[in-house]
Amino acid sequence: MDSEWLNVVMHLSVATAAGGLIGLERSYHGRPAGFRTHTLVCVASSLLMLVTMYQGKWFTAAALETVRVDPTRMAQGVMTGIGFLGAGVILREGLAVRGLTTAASIWITAAIGILAGVGFYSAVIIATIITLGTLSIFRMIENRMPSQVFASHSILFDRKDIMSEAEIRKLLSQNGFSVANISYRLLGNGEQLEYRMTVRTMDMNNLEILSNVLLGISSVIEFNISQDGD
Repeated sequence: MDSEWLNVVMHLSVATAAGGLIGLERSYHGRPAGFRTHTLVCVASSLLMLVTMYQGKWFTAAALETVRVDPTRMAQGVMTGIGFLGAGVILREGLAVRGLTTAASIWITAAIGILAGVGFYSAVIIATIITLGTLSIFRMIENRMPSQVFASHSILFDRKDIMSEAEIRKLLSQNGFSVANISYRLLGNGEQLEYRMTVRTMDMNNLEILSNVLLGISSVIEFNISQDGD
């Protein structure tokens, strides 16, 4: 095989492997941008950097004497374009924002692809290991760290049988929650009152406990508890 072909295959193979490994981790955790997305992003970034590596293929000898191509500008263009793809995986659901970690993984996958494109293989290996470690090992550390759990919470009452805000705050406090904010809304032609709030707790199990408590209150017509995520 021609050395040039071998060099291109080497660059793209490394990019495919690095992007695929990161994508597998994302796919395993059920993220929409997973194995194929990360692989394609990494290979595409590597391809674009190969363009600058082989300037002689698309510039004549005379042009090369007068034109100076800056590979870093291509890298800047790649990273700017990846911003649009990253934004596409960030979703806002009510008060919850999801997809930030996947967007960050796409961004760093593009950077790894650029490194593969210029043949900086040692950096590719180190960056891939660090990325996989951050997405997996750091996840376990994060899950074991004590942290506040936020949830969107709503409770619907008949207007003739309403719990006061003070009673709701007391109920939440007894079950390990504090209220970050609260709002009111009349529904059903003014016959029903809905409380909407953001609650926080230090124990994830309190979400189920609160749900069971609310199920036992006859005046509660319906309720919703949705954990916020990132």
